Amino acid sequence: MIQRIQTVYLLIVAGLLIAAMCLPMGYFTDTMGEHPFKALGMGVNGAFQSTWGLFGILMLSTLVAAATILLFKNRMLQIRMTIFNSLLLVGYYIAFLAFYFALKNDANLFRIGWALCLPLISIILNILTIRAIGRDEVMVKAADRLR
Repeated sequence: MIQRIQTVYLLIVAGLLIAAMCLPMGYFTDTMGEHPFKALGMGVNGAFQSTWGLFGILMLSTLVAAATILLFKNRMLQIRMTIFNSLLLVGYYIAFLAFYFALKNDANLFRIGWALCLPLISIILNILTIRAIGRDEVMVKAADRLR
């Protein structure tokens, strides 16, 4: 299980998504200062604006990546779960844009944090995972044909 490269990819995906949950995705800057925009929310002028949907998507995606590792005996389900994980991460960016436009007003600027690129790196690693699982499936089918 751990000796397969797709397991390493999925472990890295889970780690990156945990880091993305904890780190700020960006910073809103206004006259009152700089306000970090995290996955759980953002505090502005003493009020807390909740963005728990982003945290939920990242948490679900992390759980899917961890569960996909344990499905090493069913490669086709593993591929489907990895595709689902990638679609979740695309949905994360759509939800991020929705929260960004809901929280942004004309008086503040937004500076992107480097943690915003971690789900994109996870999508790329998911694509590499799908390719590696597909190669394993082809190799197993070729070995079954030779028997």
